[in-house]
Amino acid sequence: MDHMRSRKMVGARCLGGETCSFTVWAPFADTVQLCIDGAARPMERDGMGYWSVACDAPAGTDYLYRINGSVDRPDPASHFQPSGVHAASRVVDHAFPWQDRGWEGIALSDMVIYEVHVGAFTPEGTFAAMIGRLDDLAALGVNAVELMPVSQFPGTRSWGYDGVYIFAPQASYGGPAGLKELINACHRRSIAVVLDVVYNHLGPEGNYLADFGPYFTDRYRTPWGAAVNFDGPYSDDVRGFFIENALHWFESYHVDGLRIDAIHGIFDQSAVPFLARMSEAVADYRRASGRSVLLIAESDLNDARVVRPVSEGGLGMDGEWSDDFHHALHALLTGERTGYYADFGTVADMETALRDGMVYQGRYSLYRKRSHGNAAAGTACGQMVVFCQNHDQVGNRMKGERLAALVPFEALKAAAGVLLASPYVPLLFMGEEYGEENPFLYFADYADPGLMEAVRNGRRAEFKEFSWAGDPPDPGSVETFMASKLAWEKRGRGKGRALCAYYRRLLALRREVPCLAQPDKGRLEVRGLEADKLIMARMWKDGSAVFWLANLEGKAKTVAPVALPLPAGRWKKLIDSGDAAWGGTGGPLPETLSGGGGSLRIGPFGFALFVGDG
Repeated sequence: MDHMRSRKMVGARCLGGETCSFTVWAPFADTVQLCIDGAARPMERDGMGYWSVACDAPAGTDYLYRINGSVDRPDPASHFQPSGVHAASRVVDHAFPWQDRGWEGIALSDMVIYEVHVGAFTPEGTFAAMIGRLDDLAALGVNAVELMPVSQFPGTRSWGYDGVYIFAPQASYGGPAGLKELINACHRRSIAVVLDVVYNHLGPEGNYLADFGPYFTDRYRTPWGAAVNFDGPYSDDVRGFFIENALHWFESYHVDGLRIDAIHGIFDQSAVPFLARMSEAVADYRRASGRSVLLIAESDLNDARVVRPVSEGGLGMDGEWSDDFHHALHALLTGERTGYYADFGTVADMETALRDGMVYQGRYSLYRKRSHGNAAAGTACGQMVVFCQNHDQVGNRMKGERLAALVPFEALKAAAGVLLASPYVPLLFMGEEYGEENPFLYFADYADPGLMEAVRNGRRAEFKEFSWAGDPPDPGSVETFMASKLAWEKRGRGKGRALCAYYRRLLALRREVPCLAQPDKGRLEVRGLEADKLIMARMWKDGSAVFWLANLEGKAKTVAPVALPLPAGRWKKLIDSGDAAWGGTGGPLPETLSGGGGSLRIGPFGFALFVGDG
């Protein structure tokens, strides 16, 4: 089926000159009027409940819709909300002097992703301010920036997962023009842009979708509010609204990929689920446009069907996040065992995460009190996004501690080594590369005091299963938001500078060494020593190979060949986290090795990578 043929273009669309068409879905309304400058124009209804009108309304015109002659609301598909979530929508002309004509995008398997919260990334907290730091990211080795949600949310401080106008870039960040300038600047530097989108719920303040139609259902509940109606009566048009949103980011903003938030919160019992329909529509767009665009799912289901083709009964996503990789590594490095970390903490878990990308593949989960996941067999390395930090795993801690606040400096280098030498797609959380110690806290900016208090109570309840003492910082406080901003200057001095150089070298090796650049799970061997918290991996490709060794404990270790045998062949050391260049005190590992030779000694939280013909 060609899904592009059945698209229903909602919102305000400039037709040329000063003419604009307006379309909104309101199937139960008796009348809908377009209101501009106090004048109300009638709109015409088609047989499916879409109301339309075309009139003189140049870019910059503010407008509202009047439902049944009495209720004025912003456009559900508004492209710009310059005065906030309760005010008028604004017409946007999407013509833009793009300079990325030769841009072909980047395959997910080749990406090094850098996750950014626009508001906390710079002092200014805008799209424009981000541009000044792109050259530093490119020099680091980053080739993809992932933006946490930028759809219009209440106020000026938010993680973005409470957005209510999913087509409209946040006004306080710079609106539509600012986002296009940022993406244009990224593409000029050969950096792809992945945008985090939220399709499982909308935020509570300024959410007027229910005034227009049956966008929500009471058949399911999400942890964040009413579930979106993806499988009930009228759900075809609800699906169309969200699919149109995905295509909007690709067409109007040249976004390269979407990271779809928490798909486990998308409830859909349809024979062909909404996400499969979206994958098909995006595939149609790829064919029609010739552009390489991606869909990446966040899911805690450990379900390989997420990345299986639609034709084989899957959802057709190009990739998915793996929380298991993070949990396995974090539990080993920190010793934490509360909450979901109760399911992790062994070297065997880390071995499985490295081999398969996921740990729980049908085995029993103590945390969930049931079996969890299915087999990861058949998934490719380039379909799994892994990380040792991200916004959730930092920000959903009571005090928002980054890894740098929880483990010694040497452990940060060990984590980076395991992540960047893994066969999967690495994601870095902003500031990770220099050991940012400022927290990343949860913050929101609701005008409704009742909503703000509900958020405070909800945060307290979330932490009951963890053993964290005290109360979380106030999410409504300006100070909480300001405390979460990066201290970028640390990147150029002391240990921050050394760690950043270490990341840069690891990322260069990942590009230059064939078996790191193009990994194959079928050519990967992982071994570990549980009692010593040691792990070794070997990968090979086209006559060359690497092996790496990591000590995930703060004690120096001597490794006998019989316990953890070195692969055969001669090996040259490419990087050692203990070297003085990376802020170490001198690594005990030799520059060259021969397989089957004597014992090795590796420092506390040490990591080293060797290349050879093994």
